[in-house]
Amino acid sequence: MTLRPTRRALLRGALVLGFSLTGIDTRAQKPAPSSPRRTLGDLARNPRLDAWLRIAADGSVTLQVGKVELGQGALTALGQICADELDIDLARLAILSGDTRACPDQGTTTGSQSMSEGGTTVRHVAAEARALLLARAAERLGAPAARLRVEDGTITDPRSGKSVTYGRLVQEHALDREATQGASFKPIAARRYIGRPVHRRDLPAKITGEPIFLHDLRPDTLAHGRIVRAPSHGATLLGADEALVASLPGVLKVHRDGDFLGVIAAKEWQAIKAAAALARSARWRETAVLPIDPYAWLLAQPADETVIQHLERNAGPTPSRTLEATYRRPYQMHASIGPSCAVAAWDGDVMTVHTHSQSVFATAEAIAKVLGLPRAKVWGRHMQGAGCYGHNGADDAAADAALLARALPGRAIRVQWSREDEHTHEPYGSAMLARVRATLDPQGNVLDWTYDLWSTPHNTRPGGHPGNLLPARTLATPFPQPTPRTSRPPNFSADRNAIPLYAFPGQKITTHFVKAMPLRASAHRSLGAYANVFALESFMDELAHAADLDPLDFRLRHLKNERARAVLDKAAAAFGWKTFTRTPGRGRGIAFAQYKNVGSHCAVCLDVQLDPTTHTLRVLRAVTAVDAGEIVNPDGLTNQIEGGLIQSLSWTLKEAVRHDTQRILSRDWNSYPILTFSEVPPITVALLDRPGEPFLGAGEAAQGPTAAALANALFDATGLRARDLPLTPERLRALAASREKPAP
Repeated sequence: MTLRPTRRALLRGALVLGFSLTGIDTRAQKPAPSSPRRTLGDLARNPRLDAWLRIAADGSVTLQVGKVELGQGALTALGQICADELDIDLARLAILSGDTRACPDQGTTTGSQSMSEGGTTVRHVAAEARALLLARAAERLGAPAARLRVEDGTITDPRSGKSVTYGRLVQEHALDREATQGASFKPIAARRYIGRPVHRRDLPAKITGEPIFLHDLRPDTLAHGRIVRAPSHGATLLGADEALVASLPGVLKVHRDGDFLGVIAAKEWQAIKAAAALARSARWRETAVLPIDPYAWLLAQPADETVIQHLERNAGPTPSRTLEATYRRPYQMHASIGPSCAVAAWDGDVMTVHTHSQSVFATAEAIAKVLGLPRAKVWGRHMQGAGCYGHNGADDAAADAALLARALPGRAIRVQWSREDEHTHEPYGSAMLARVRATLDPQGNVLDWTYDLWSTPHNTRPGGHPGNLLPARTLATPFPQPTPRTSRPPNFSADRNAIPLYAFPGQKITTHFVKAMPLRASAHRSLGAYANVFALESFMDELAHAADLDPLDFRLRHLKNERARAVLDKAAAAFGWKTFTRTPGRGRGIAFAQYKNVGSHCAVCLDVQLDPTTHTLRVLRAVTAVDAGEIVNPDGLTNQIEGGLIQSLSWTLKEAVRHDTQRILSRDWNSYPILTFSEVPPITVALLDRPGEPFLGAGEAAQGPTAAALANALFDATGLRARDLPLTPERLRALAASREKPAP
């Protein structure tokens, strides 16, 4: 492992672009709707073109991005955009991502923004670079830019036959300018890669077993670290037999700093055994008091109340019916298949941290504060880990490794969490409760909609704050955790998708934000949208049945958004909604959402069967339709929707964190089961492409609709209305029993 390449080394052999912006390619399409003239956030923070693109003398191109690959295929799609707008072959393009020394800081790879923000930025950068090169070539070849043609980085004047390459052009000038967002994009018809199912660039190495994951990293100076975790939240370490463990074979260091207790050994098994011995000898004072009923606890806590939508209905018909319901979502895990890992090395000057964090820059900044180092002295480098789609233990593992590495300079310390570490100490998705009330007129139209939600925080990512790193809070001089906050309402955090898209004349939506966290909570895929869409779309189903209307027709009646209507129609047609034949125990369900109310539109139809003996709910088939704006890679988009749907089925059917009044009881896959391969249904994904429209991103579009469609299908099959998640056999059996129980 090369721990400290200099910036000069990184740039060696790669001259950069630097021409004046004249002679813009007149063949290019006029600015498309996807070229907003507002300054993009990524470019405002990182305006220089050479922060994004490097072109070497041999014509090879390197795209540098702060967004990282989590298994979602983001780098493949970003490469397609870059290659198309720059007019090069994909084989000529390399991508460097998530390196805090070399790449622009694009914030956290989250919120389905890799395409909507990251992809749009790359499009502007590549289009402007191409325009600059064409302008320079026009001068060199003595021909108007409009006459020139570009093929794979070679610019040719068809009249004279003269040509020049990007690699030759960039040798003459250094890049010394900022991006202007002034270049036009290529015409839709001229695009070679955007809109096509280009093969994923990350998959071949994964399929052939090459060591590309962080967990496979084995530097020459490697040693193995393990952390002894507190048995419960806030426990205080009274003592441990450090001397005994330090004498065990292979142990290089036992390190304690306050309640932070770890061990380093030459070999991994030695580290595991030493950590186990250290854990057996450790004595803790436990003080945690966990609420057995998280929903009653939520309602009883002080909360910040924010009305995020209020539309008064001043006139119209008198309501004929009023319905109310309460929906609950439990704490749920990221449950990454691979436990978190990190490798860190301290050379006395720079701390190098290899991490699979989604927020490499902010995590490196937080670690620098923990260590008391300038920000530039912590070099964060992303490597792929097990996909998590949220804030799992990756950032904490990076801090663990950095703390141990500082205790043993000159060695690269690899910290690998155990399954139990991950299950008991990762930040969970917040428990939530939602109460919905609606009035109907005699024709079944919704008149008034009242929605109240209660939730703990959904974002305690590092964000540059050391107190958001688990180990930093346990040091002898601890870093306190910042007071959690909900930000950028109405669609960012707990209240994401709480506002309905439906055209209800009266609406009042209120968020009750609880800052206290008895269980550690943070960003879980789709944040509050999962629970809010489950509640909203389940209640729409209840209203439709109360009005004796078809659930699809009921939704369409209240929707004015044409793109929303289109995905519902598309999903219903692909599913065969109108021709579905219901049989005993078998039913259909539908649900819809526009993610964050500004992102992708997604509709889900499910066909389910309930086993009357075991009360196991099985999904027989799933059909979705999605409108994610202009599609960059249809295969990648399909993969994202499929993955989101499967994960949501797992959450909705099985997942809930179990605990007693002090400790987490979900410590392995037996105590926290997830969906298995044999339970994954056939999935059809229908895509609606919108060439020329903005990229919307789709990583979190399917989770909410899937949960509601499942509960709605259960009702269609059995008449059982499930409002508490997950829909386990135990819960459905109890629900059926309560229905059969005679009224007192």
